[in-house]
Amino acid sequence: MAFTSEQEAIMDSIVARYPRKRSAIMPLLHYVQSISGYVTPEGIEKISEKIEVATAEVTAVSTFYTQYKSEPVGEYHVGVCINTLCAVMGGDEIYDSVSKHLGIENGETTKDGKVSLERIECNAACDYAPVVMVNWEFFDNQTPASVNQLVDAARAGNPPAPTRGPKSLRTWKQNSEVLAGLSDGLAGEGVSAGEPSKLGLKISREGGAK
Repeated sequence: MAFTSEQEAIMDSIVARYPRKRSAIMPLLHYVQSISGYVTPEGIEKISEKIEVATAEVTAVSTFYTQYKSEPVGEYHVGVCINTLCAVMGGDEIYDSVSKHLGIENGETTKDGKVSLERIECNAACDYAPVVMVNWEFFDNQTPASVNQLVDAARAGNPPAPTRGPKSLRTWKQNSEVLAGLSDGLAGEGVSAGEPSKLGLKISREGGAK
């Protein structure tokens, strides 16, 4: 694939943020992913050219971090946390249920290209377990039924809003663009930290644990 002049200009603007070009490697990978839905070989070549490093270095980063995908994923990429606390609270049950509901396994995408599924080791939101993420947005305190409803709504083009974050759920490509550092203007929307996350702060302000 060939990149447009506008896309190349955006890549150049990302590189220009950093005193060392190679520091731009991760946001550039997110930007390439926002164009194609995954990190393409052509994207790796272009990043290598822009930051003046070997393609092997770009590939090493893209294959180390699980947020970068080497194959296309769904318009809505569903990550079910199956780490210890979420698993105990129902994460394994949620994963088994939605996997059966969609007819896909870990790393697979529905035939319509709408939803893909991934087992996530930790979503870093244990105070809301069990947690599911869609395009890296939080859906807290989930159940098998609620997640099945979530993916059905996403496939119908009407996904529910995340529990925390923006008031609408954006697509995989759109959120990849945000992760590249391009503002979608939604940073101030919704709740960022809910009451369970602030409980420790509340206790400390009230004089500490008894």
